[in-house]
Amino acid sequence: MLRERAEAAVRDALKDAGTGLQARLERDVLVAEQSGLLAAYNAGDQGLCFGRLVFQDGRDHHIGRIGIREDDDERTPLVIDWRADVARPFYLATGHTPMGLSRRRHISTHGRDVTGLHDEILDLRDGTRTGHEGRDADSVLLAALDAARTGRMHDIVQTIQAEQDRVIRAPHQGVLVVEGGPGTGKTAVALHRAAYLLYAHREQLARRAVLVVGPNPAFLGYIGEVLPALGETGVLLATMGELFPGVHAVGIDTPEAAEIKGRAAMAGILTRYVRDQQTVPPTQDPIEIDHEDYGTLLLDRDTAEDARWDARGTGLPHNLARPRFATRIIDALTAQLADRLGADPFGGPNLLDPSDIAQLGKEIAASGEVHAAIERLWPSLTPQGLVERFLADPYGYLPDGEAEFLRRAPGAPWTPADVPLLDEAAELLGDDDSAARAAAARERAQRVAYAQSVLDVSYASRTYEFEDEESEVLGAHDIIDAERFAERHEEDDHRSAAERAAADRTWAFGHIIVDEAQELSAMAWRLLMRRIPTRSMTLVGDPAQTGDAAGCGSWQEILDPYVGERYEHVMLGVNYRTPAEIMEVAAEVRRTEEPGFRPPRSVRSTGVPPWEVTADDLVGAVADAVAREVREEGRLAVIAPAAHLPALAAALPDAAHGPSPDLTRPVVLLESRQAKGLEFDTVLVADPDGIRAGAPHGVNDLYVALTRATQRLGLIRLG
Repeated sequence: MLRERAEAAVRDALKDAGTGLQARLERDVLVAEQSGLLAAYNAGDQGLCFGRLVFQDGRDHHIGRIGIREDDDERTPLVIDWRADVARPFYLATGHTPMGLSRRRHISTHGRDVTGLHDEILDLRDGTRTGHEGRDADSVLLAALDAARTGRMHDIVQTIQAEQDRVIRAPHQGVLVVEGGPGTGKTAVALHRAAYLLYAHREQLARRAVLVVGPNPAFLGYIGEVLPALGETGVLLATMGELFPGVHAVGIDTPEAAEIKGRAAMAGILTRYVRDQQTVPPTQDPIEIDHEDYGTLLLDRDTAEDARWDARGTGLPHNLARPRFATRIIDALTAQLADRLGADPFGGPNLLDPSDIAQLGKEIAASGEVHAAIERLWPSLTPQGLVERFLADPYGYLPDGEAEFLRRAPGAPWTPADVPLLDEAAELLGDDDSAARAAAARERAQRVAYAQSVLDVSYASRTYEFEDEESEVLGAHDIIDAERFAERHEEDDHRSAAERAAADRTWAFGHIIVDEAQELSAMAWRLLMRRIPTRSMTLVGDPAQTGDAAGCGSWQEILDPYVGERYEHVMLGVNYRTPAEIMEVAAEVRRTEEPGFRPPRSVRSTGVPPWEVTADDLVGAVADAVAREVREEGRLAVIAPAAHLPALAAALPDAAHGPSPDLTRPVVLLESRQAKGLEFDTVLVADPDGIRAGAPHGVNDLYVALTRATQRLGLIRLG
């Protein structure tokens, strides 16, 4: 009874000291738990329930984007999450291998209205007929493929194919490489794999978050609604240019500069550049340090070299080794001053005692001139400052011709290729957080002191009833000490794991998914591998679509430095997006460089062949074609070389364009790199020969442009 009274007193003290804290915490937790579900509920235009399984043993389950249960019945779900094991027959069962199913129903919806039912009979012994049976088991898939695009990717949970399902549910440990040509659903598979892994390994991955890396902002906007519609918000979507906190890389490199910055050799060059900042005075020119009380001290080359050797010997990054260097310099100058002041004229021992020498050391350590000398020899550096200085004068670290490509004026905007350099510099420099830790310690001491005062007040204000039982009663101060009391009131971080990861360069993710992985440079891979020490990754791409000059040529080249041959490689060979007529035109472009090239097999044919015209007035011809081809439903993209974009934008004032165009607009204007991973009902490729000739991998860029259409393709050549 007495202990209960004391614990109640503690709870009251905590409540009084932090009014509303518990309510706010409960509210934030509730929002965090429900935000994913609310996002999924709001995706009503896709329908929460899309399927029904009828098993031979009489069981009956509805399948949906998220699981839904009765409020009072945890055992019988209304809708089973598509990721649950019991839902797998919806994707894998066939007439030959029915997996215990009698029938499988596909439910088509628009908003909250059911627009169609399609039943597949998997057990011919089942004589039940509903009137919704169909001969063509692929009708639901084909209907989804033929539907007009909206400018946003939708999930494919209703039409996941067997080969895709096996990739989505593959074990999350290790590296999985998913290779496939245009339209094979690589991106959709990768996003659904993220949703599945968060479902199957919720406790682990929700805490560490999943990172999805995309090729450009337009792509991230295109896929941004898929995972929230599946109830998943613990995912960070980012481009490589967004993976260094505090830096938003919007600049544009020349292909030559991007290729040089992306080389693995840049890591060694930056290492050498950092070491070159750790200097010593010239042999004949020691640094003179004026002391206001004791005259001039000399910091010579030998002293600085000894200090540098000792600091480098710690193996610590530059900024973290700097205090060791500074300590050695201060000790050497203190000894120099002590020898001068305490010298015995008769050659005896130093006349200063240890306390005198210690006081001299404090004076040396407080000297502004001493610190200026240390800063000159071993400067405190930031990643941004280091990389900016290097790029302003890279001569001596690269051949002159390459250095000229790299050189740029200080203050120029950062580019995506700079971000891996910044990350490498941050690793080499380290972050000396001693000042921040000292401030945190002072703040904590203040909280503990305040908590102690609260407990003292609690002790002094005991009631007369407790005073009579002083020897037996436990007060608040007996149950909790000041340090634990203070911990109760430390500000909790209510950001999601994805939000915290975005602000923390050293964050270790639970899983990383990289789309268009073939585009990343060797330096970019160094950055990503630091973010995933467990090497739990899904890499999605197609070497035939490599456009970046710094892109790696093969999966082995990418992965050998990190996992050797210990990765799984899966091929997706079915093209769900691009009709056969368009795919054949695109394949012929690839065969000009790779005669034996075989494209992925298209599952459908529209009967509409691509058309082609040649025009002297490219801009006018494109404008006329847009007016002719634009439709009420669907989306049209004009893909052209970057040099034509300003004139085309002027001629197409209603077209979305720019670094992050609104893909929901009826007409979008893009260059070929922006079109990666996107799809449109109609695509007009303006000046295809210019695309082909405009980059080192121009054939691949043109191949990408030609394979974005789901229905119609037009080529407008410059005469």
